Amino acid sequence: TEMVEVAPTDSEKKVETEDGLEIEEEEDEEEKKPTTEKVDKWDYHRLNGNVAIWSRDKDEITTEEYQKFYKVISKDTSDAADWIHFKAEGEVEFKSIIFIPQDAGTLYDDYNNRKAGMKLYVRKVLIQADFEDLLPRYLNFIQGVVDSDDLPLNVSRETLQQHKILKVMAKKLVRKVLEMLRKMSAGKKQTDEDDADSENDENALAPNDPEHPYIKFWEQFGKSIKMGVMEDMANKGKLAKLLRFKSSKSEDKYVSLEDYVSGMPDWQKDIYFIAAESLEAAAKSPFMEVARRKNVEVLYLPEPIDEYAIQSLGDFDGHKMQSLTKDGLKFGDEDEDTQKKRLKVYKQTFKPLTKYMKDLFAGKVAKVTVSQRVETSPSVIVTSQFGHSANMERIVRAQTFANPEAYKAMMAAKTLELNPRHPIIVKLNELVKSSADAETTKDLAYMVFDTALLTSGFQHDDTEDFAARMNRVLASSLKVSSMDLEEEVVIEEEEEEEEDDDDEDDMPQRGRGGRRQPPPKKEGKKKGGHEEKA
Repeated sequence: TEMVEVAPTDSEKKVETEDGLEIEEEEDEEEKKPTTEKVDKWDYHRLNGNVAIWSRDKDEITTEEYQKFYKVISKDTSDAADWIHFKAEGEVEFKSIIFIPQDAGTLYDDYNNRKAGMKLYVRKVLIQADFEDLLPRYLNFIQGVVDSDDLPLNVSRETLQQHKILKVMAKKLVRKVLEMLRKMSAGKKQTDEDDADSENDENALAPNDPEHPYIKFWEQFGKSIKMGVMEDMANKGKLAKLLRFKSSKSEDKYVSLEDYVSGMPDWQKDIYFIAAESLEAAAKSPFMEVARRKNVEVLYLPEPIDEYAIQSLGDFDGHKMQSLTKDGLKFGDEDEDTQKKRLKVYKQTFKPLTKYMKDLFAGKVAKVTVSQRVETSPSVIVTSQFGHSANMERIVRAQTFANPEAYKAMMAAKTLELNPRHPIIVKLNELVKSSADAETTKDLAYMVFDTALLTSGFQHDDTEDFAARMNRVLASSLKVSSMDLEEEVVIEEEEEEEEDDDDEDDMPQRGRGGRRQPPPKKEGKKKGGHEEKA
């Protein structure tokens, strides 16, 4: 609104006389103030003169513009790790920019309720900021935008979610994301030019180097890739190539399944793994003894999701995924006929011990047998091929809403496998033949079972009997003839030493009940019928 001056009226006025003549009369010219009035004027300024970044040519967009746009749509303070800008053509046409964050943040604190990071536009009009049908849930860490001219604008969101064009777009987006991750794992970033210099710079880092871009991505979002192996059956093969694990030969670095297969000896047919509570527990497991002696690489699975993902995978590149803690373990480096003959001799030799233990541990184990699975340990406990392992039982026990009755029904059948070359097993077999009914024999057999149960990763349920057996074995080793308690030590009361009479008179005396009494008063000579006080 502006104030505008208005021109003043003429100071002269025309007056018409009776004769019809007009006479101009001059009035006294007085200084008059200019009059003003309000006039509204409208000026239009374009606040956002930029074209949508996904509609521009990617060669014209700088890295700073991409990073700035990522921070706007994701509300993240850090830069994106990588991104891809593409235009899909063919049956469905759309433009998209997809970003991979650097940090997972609180993604896995509430994974199931995490909103999608893809924004859907139709002809540059925002339809929904967190559209869930564009990417599966295991890719909910992806941030980006999708703009299509083929989708209708005049329908509800519910109708749009069922549109067939949207399903085609989702397949292409998943394919692009997995391709971007594959190139990242190979050392090629989408943001680099396709020249030889950029590829050489990226390939300078080894694939298992901790500073490699994909290793950093895996440490943040590896759980999502494992979830994809279980959820996305159509892309399971592509996701399996993105998996990374630490192994017995990787020296605390990650190894891919492709690298594992390439390093297998000719006689090895399966991919071996062991699931445990931690990397240290997996490395110290007795199941690793024979694999270490045969120089076989074993994958370590310390996370709860690892065993689920491996079981869902089943095999990789024609090689079966074989657990060291399950039945049916074969390495394939020895002659099978020789092994069968040797095992037959061992079974016949230790038949008294296996029968004795099977009767003794009825209800605890389904079978007791002789095995060459271990090297230095006297025994281990394995589970059936399709049953829960010790690690899986630990995970089920730790669930918040675990049902004890249902858990017992899902427990796998356990098999106690004895090492026929171990001196403890050899001596125990002789002891069973000579004195099977002795309590010492029973306790020693239980000790073999207890140690196998704990070292194999299972939880001991009967801790009271276990402690009682341990005490009896300790007493036998210390040659304690009786477990009766010794008499308590008698404490004699000490007599107080007699002090000088003068000191005793000055010190307060103790009466009954331990109370102190004042010292007695000294009597003086009487004068005039009165006592003279000292």
